Formats: sequence, structure tokens, C-alpha cells
Amino acid sequence: MNANTLKILLRKEVSLMKRNPIIPRLIVAMPILVMLIIPLVATLDVKNVEVVVVDNDRTELSRRMVADMDASEYLSVTGCYFSYDEAFRQVESGKADAIVTIPKDYLRDLTNGKRPELDLKANGVNATKGTLGAQYATMSAVHTLTRWQMEQGIAMPVQEATVVNLYNPTLNFRNYMIPALMVVLLIIICGFLPTLNLVSEKETGTIEAMNVTPVGRLEFVLSKLIPYWIVGILVVTVGMLVGWLVYGLVPEGNVVDIYFAAILFSLVMSGLGVFIANKSATILQSIFMMFAFIVVFQLMGGLFTPIASMPRWAQCVTYAIPPRYFIEIMRSVYLKGATVADLWVQYAALSGFSILFCLVAAMTYRKRV
Repeated sequence: MNANTLKILLRKEVSLMKRNPIIPRLIVAMPILVMLIIPLVATLDVKNVEVVVVDNDRTELSRRMVADMDASEYLSVTGCYFSYDEAFRQVESGKADAIVTIPKDYLRDLTNGKRPELDLKANGVNATKGTLGAQYATMSAVHTLTRWQMEQGIAMPVQEATVVNLYNPTLNFRNYMIPALMVVLLIIICGFLPTLNLVSEKETGTIEAMNVTPVGRLEFVLSKLIPYWIVGILVVTVGMLVGWLVYGLVPEGNVVDIYFAAILFSLVMSGLGVFIANKSATILQSIFMMFAFIVVFQLMGGLFTPIASMPRWAQCVTYAIPPRYFIEIMRSVYLKGATVADLWVQYAALSGFSILFCLVAAMTYRKRV
């Protein structure tokens, strides 16, 4: 490999990137938009569940239960009815997610030592919101009833267990998503953009002129990839800064471990990008091929859906998905403070994929002299 030739080609690539009207803006805007918007939109936190109450008891205790539900940050009582049919129409129209029915003589039965039960029905169209909403309403009613029993001296409350949430004490879904979003940035910067760059050389015909020069294929491919590797590291840095400045999330582990994983994953995506470019004749073909890989990577890499909740056959398939290992590393380093020694399996898998993809890219690239 000729270092002077590589230096000249790198200078040419940097000049082309600066003159491109899209790439500089994409490099600056994309990490900021991804880290700012996606954590707010792609969340599984369920709040403001709309509840309607059918109060058949109409006592001070029932009114207190309704008030406590409405005061919760997770529940919002949108109406209190005396007829179940009226409440059910609210669910049918999509204005409510759950119905809480307080039975008649609820307070009197409690005073007499009986154990009347609340009737809860959830809207199963949105299964997550309906199920969690019913659980939130149940917990709110139990807490209200416990405090009321203490005030009345009817019974002593049962000692509740103390729950400590490790690694993510607030159970904020953003803390789970933000580290994994780095995978989106590297897929675009180190995989998608180099692919388009290489294929554009084919469409414009400049690659034919390059093929008849003494420039080796190694120098040519490296000149196409090195700028994006550097930009990928800068984008990861910007992403970590946005996560810290906006959401207050900082890695519990060593930042060097994050950069090490980012470099390995950049090699993986670059190798894949060169392979797709070698097999594509037009930009449109490369876009479709790359998009197919991106969809699979995001859906089966554990970015939005936990791998443990997938079917068994799908969990086996994810072992062949490189983003799986990068996402596991990012979340473990960010939230648990894990080290390379703790995650050696994931690092080894990324290293293996990077070697495999780079070899495939080198073998499929043909320089015609």
C-alpha cells in the first residue's frame, strides 16, 4: 500500500464531502435529531392512562379513591358515571383505556369485615396501555384503602416489600434507549453513506478512470471508508454529549470501552457497505439492499423490542445480527458500568463480524486494469 497515494485520495474525499450539499448537514444534524427526538417518541413508558369510574357506592371512600387515581401521574380520570353503559361508551369511542367499577355497599361491606372487590376492565386494543392502566388503578385503590384502614383503625397495614431498581432506579425508558441509539448513527454514517459514495462513482463513470490508474484497490477502498470512520467516532461523541447535556445520562463504565465497540461496529458496517456497493450497479439498487439490512438490524437487534421477548427461533437468529452485540455493550457500559472483561463475548463477536465482513468486501471488489 502506498501511503502517499492514500493521503492524496483522502484529501480528495474530504474535499468532495465538503462540497456535497447533503452530507455535511446530515453529519451535523442527524446525531442531534436522533438523540433528541427518538428518546421522546420511542418510549414504552405508559403514563396518563385515561380511566372512567362507575361509582355505585357514592360514599366518601369511593370519592377519595377516584380523587387519588386522578392525582396519580400515571392515571387520568376522564369521567365518573353511575351507569356502566355510559362508561363503556367512552371506551368504545376511544376516550378511555380502562373502566373501574366500585360495587354498591362497598364501604359498608368493608366496615363489616367483608372483602368486596373492585371490577376492572381494560381496553385490549392497546394491550400494553390497557393492562398497565388496570394495574395502576388497582395499586392506587389498594394504597387508598390501606390509608383509610389505618385512619379508621380497622386493620394494621401489611408490611410492604421494598423494591430497589438496579442500574436504572427511575425505570425511565430513555435511559434504556439512548445508549442503543448509537447503533442507528453508525449504521447510517459508516454503512449507508459509504455505500452511496462508492456506487455514485459507478454511475458517474469516475470509477472506470480509477480502474486504469496504478492506484491499488486497498488504497481506493480505504480512502472511501476512513473519512466515514472518523465521522462515525465524532458522531458517537456528539451523541454522548447530547445524552449528557439534555437527559443527564452519562456512562457508568469507561468511555474507552464505548469507543472500542464503536470502532468494531464501524468496521462491520463499512464491510457490509462495500459488499453491497460491489453488487450494485445503481444508487437505487444499493438503497434498497441497504434498507433491507437496516430494517432487519433494527427489528431483530434488540433496539426497540427486547430479544428475550421474541420467539425462540427469532432469538437464535439474533446471534447472526451484529447490532445485537453492539447494543448489549452500549447498554451494559452505560447502565451497569461493565468492562471489556465482562463483555468479552460481545466484543469477540463484533471482532469476528468485522473480520468476516471486511474479507467479503475485499474479495468481492474487482479492480479491472
